[in-house]
Amino acid sequence: MATWQFDAIGTRWEIESPTELTAEVRDVVTAEIERFDREWSRFRDDSDVTRLGRSGGVLRSPDAAPMLDAYRELSAATAGAVNPLVGESLEALGYDAGYSLIAAEPVAAPVAWRERVSWDDSGAAASAPALLDVGALGKGRLVDLVFDALDQVPGDVVVDAGGDMRFRGAAARVALEHPYDQTRAIGVFTVQNGALCASATNRRAWGDGLHHVLDARTGVPVRTWAATWALAPDAMRADAVATALFFDGGPELAADWGVEWVRMSTDGRVQRSPGCTAELFLADAAPRR
Repeated sequence: MATWQFDAIGTRWEIESPTELTAEVRDVVTAEIERFDREWSRFRDDSDVTRLGRSGGVLRSPDAAPMLDAYRELSAATAGAVNPLVGESLEALGYDAGYSLIAAEPVAAPVAWRERVSWDDSGAAASAPALLDVGALGKGRLVDLVFDALDQVPGDVVVDAGGDMRFRGAAARVALEHPYDQTRAIGVFTVQNGALCASATNRRAWGDGLHHVLDARTGVPVRTWAATWALAPDAMRADAVATALFFDGGPELAADWGVEWVRMSTDGRVQRSPGCTAELFLADAAPRR
C-alpha cells in the first residue's frame, strides 16, 4: 500500500491506496479540503463561519443541510448538550482562533439555536451574528468528502484524519487507544467498508482540566466520560455519535442510527453497545442495558 501523508485542518492525514495517487487525484482532495475549511473553519479569519459570527448573513455550502440536520438530531437526543452554536463557549475557555488557551468564565451556548440559524440544501443563514462550530461531526463529514473524491481509485482505500477513519476493501483491525496511556489499547474494532471515529478529553486539552468537549448547556467541559469510539457506515455519523456518547441520550441516538460504540469513563469503567463486535481487553467491560 502507498501512503500519502499531509497536514490539514490542524490534523495529520494519511491516505492509503494500492498505488500512489496521481497528481490530479491529490489536487482534487486538496481542493475539497480547502473548500470545506474556507467555509466551516472557526480558526480562519477569512472563513464563511467567521463572517457569520461577526455579522450574520448567508453561508452557501452543500454541507450545511447534512451537518445541521444531524445536529438537530444530536441536540434533541442529548437534551441540548450538543449545539452548533458552541463556538463562543469554546472561545470563552481559550479555544479561540488564536489558540490563546486563556480561560475566562464559562459561557453557555444559545439554547434556541434553531431560531437563530436556518438552513436548506443550498446553505445556512443567520439573521444576527451566530458563531457556528461543527466540531461534533465536521471532521467526519470531511473524511466522507475526501473518501468520495477517491471513488475512482481502484482497490482498498483508507482515509485517516487523526484517528477519524473510513475504509474500503479488506477488513482492518484498529486499536482503541487508552485515554490515559498512549502505549496501551483497551480493545480492537475490526472495520470493513465502514468508518471508525474516536473522541477523547486528553486531546486538545489545556489549563486546569480544560478540553474541547463541552456541555453546551453550561459551557463547562464534560467530566464523566474520557473517551468514546463509534463504528458506522459513514464517518460523519460515527463522529457525531462519538460526541453524543459523552452525554445522556448518546447511546439511544446510536441505537436509532445503528451505530456500534465503546466508551470509557474517567474512573476506568468501560461500556459498549449491545451486540458490539469490538474485542475488549478489560475484564469489566460490559454492554450498556
